[in-house]
Amino acid sequence: MHIKKNDSVKVIAGKYKGKEGKVLKVFPERDRAIIEGVNIVKRHTRPSQDNPQGGIIEKEAPVHVSNLMLVVNGKPSRIGTKILKDGSRVRYAKKTGETVTEGK
Repeated sequence: MHIKKNDSVKVIAGKYKGKEGKVLKVFPERDRAIIEGVNIVKRHTRPSQDNPQGGIIEKEAPVHVSNLMLVVNGKPSRIGTKILKDGSRVRYAKKTGETVTEGK
């Protein structure tokens, strides 16, 4: 998967097209990710111990990763992977060719 937790991403399709945010959680088995401030839904909750008041809560819903593009140094870029001589696998920005560090 080209997106990881704490990455900065840009939404390239859908209702929130053009918005940027940080990846909060990734669901690789469903190819989805939760992005901070993107795809806000209203959830009606009944009172519980955690939330004794209940009511309507706004929270982020998952977005498909095909609608996201990683932001590297302020610019959205496609991502590739390559294997280094020591056998480790790294992500790199196809636009600039530089390697992408975790969470950046």
